[in-house]
Amino acid sequence: MAKSEVTSKKVSSAASKVLRSKTATKAEKAVAASALTQTKSPKETTGKAVASAASKILHDPKASKEAKSVAASALTQKTKKK
Repeated sequence: MAKSEVTSKKVSSAASKVLRSKTATKAEKAVAASALTQTKSPKETTGKAVASAASKILHDPKASKEAKSVAASALTQKTKKK
């Protein structure tokens, strides 16, 4: 079951910065792309691979503030198993 959450404008802006960044990792860019996909589509959810990458970004002390914000948003939009 999909969650009815979408990415906020603030997080979308951060995701855009991450995608344009020359220093962002592949994982950070993948998570940012996923978050942007979910900007206006509440039916879209974060997949397992992106959720795993988002979790790693949140635990990475070198990740930027924008990358962590986007990662947190992506994890919020992950479908939970019941």
